[in-house]
Amino acid sequence: MNSMDATLQAQLSLRREEHLYRTRLNVASGCSSTLSVEGRSLINFCSNDYLGLASHPDIVQALKQAADIFGTGSGASHLVSGHSVVHQQLEEQLAEFTGRPRALLFSTGYMANIGAINALIGRRDLVLQDQLNHASLLDGGRLSQADFKRYKHVDMTSLKQRLEQSSAERKLIVSDGVFSMDGNVAPLREISSLAKKHSAWLMVDDAHGVGVLGEQGGGLVEELNMSVEQVPILVGTLGKSFGTFGAFVAGSEALIETLIQFSRSYIYTTALPPAIAAATLASLKIVRQETWRRDKLAQLVIRFRGGAEQIGLQLAESNTPIQPVLINNDEKVVQVGQALRAAGFLVGAIRPPTVPVGSGRLRITFSADHSEEQVDKLVAALDSLNLAATV
Repeated sequence: MNSMDATLQAQLSLRREEHLYRTRLNVASGCSSTLSVEGRSLINFCSNDYLGLASHPDIVQALKQAADIFGTGSGASHLVSGHSVVHQQLEEQLAEFTGRPRALLFSTGYMANIGAINALIGRRDLVLQDQLNHASLLDGGRLSQADFKRYKHVDMTSLKQRLEQSSAERKLIVSDGVFSMDGNVAPLREISSLAKKHSAWLMVDDAHGVGVLGEQGGGLVEELNMSVEQVPILVGTLGKSFGTFGAFVAGSEALIETLIQFSRSYIYTTALPPAIAAATLASLKIVRQETWRRDKLAQLVIRFRGGAEQIGLQLAESNTPIQPVLINNDEKVVQVGQALRAAGFLVGAIRPPTVPVGSGRLRITFSADHSEEQVDKLVAALDSLNLAATV
C-alpha cells in the first residue's frame, strides 16, 4: 500500500471506530413513499420529496417531451450556448412565483449558495451565519475570504452583538429558512430588522421551505409576506418539493446581473439540461395549484407528532415535514436506524459532522405521498424499540 492510501486508510478506520462511517444504498425504484432496496420494499421516511412530485406522471411526461426536442444535455454553460428558451421561461416564472423581479437558475443548491456568497462579498467584508446553517452556506462563507463569523442558533442577541462589533463596510447575513436537521424556522422578520438597522444584506436559503410553506408554496418568505427589500437574496432548490433538480437565486435586477457577471459557479459550469427545466415548469404549476398537497403534509406531521408524544419520544420543536427524534447518542442512533430498516422503514440516522457531537437523531421526513396508515406504522415501530427509556 502506498503512502497516500495508508494515510487515507487510517483516516477511514478511525471514522469506523467513531461510528461515523457512511455507506450508500442501491435503490432499485423511483422516489416515492416506498423504495426497493436490495430486494426489499421499505417505507421511505428519509427523502426530501415533500409534495410527492418526484415521480408525478405529468412532470415525467414534460421531461420526455422536452428531451425529444432538446436532447439530454445543454452542451455548454449558460453564457456560451447552454441557455435555452425553456431555461428563460422557467427563470421568468420563478421570479413571478417568488415575487421578485428576476431569478437565476443554478445547477445545484450547493453551487447557488457558494456562487452567490462569493459574488457578493470578499476580503475586508463580513459574513455572519447561523451556527446550524447548511454546509453549503458555511462553505460559501469560508471560501469568500471575508471575515466569517457564526452567531448562536436563531439567537438575535448574538447576531446583534456580532453586527455591532464589526466595522466592515459590506456585511452579509446568511440564514436557512427552514433548518435542514432541526426542522425549525428562522426568525426572518427579526433578522431582516437587524440587517436594515446595521446596513447589512440578508440572504435566505429556503430550500426546505419552498413548496411546503405559504399559500402558493412560495416558502417561509411568502408565509411571512416579506418583500424583496426585506429579503433581497432568496435561494430555493428544485430537487426537494419540486421533485426535479437544480436551484435558483431570486432578487433584484442588479443582484441577478451581478451573479451572471461574477458568480463563478454559474459562469463556469454546464447549464441544466433543458428537459429538466421543462419538467420543473410542469412541477411549478402543480406546486402552486394543488394546495391539498401542503394541507395533507401538515396533517401527517400533526398525526405523527401526536403519536410520537403519546409514546414518550423526544421531538424537536418543528412544524415542518422535517421531524427529528432526538436520540442524543451518536452510536445508538445508528443501531436504531438499522432496527427500523429491519422492520421495513428507511429513516435517516444523522450523526456528526452533520450535527454536533452527541446530538445524534433520527431525521424523519414526510411527503404528501405518505398515507396515514404508513405514519401510524412508523409510530408503532418506534414504540416497539422502547426509545422513550433511552432519551
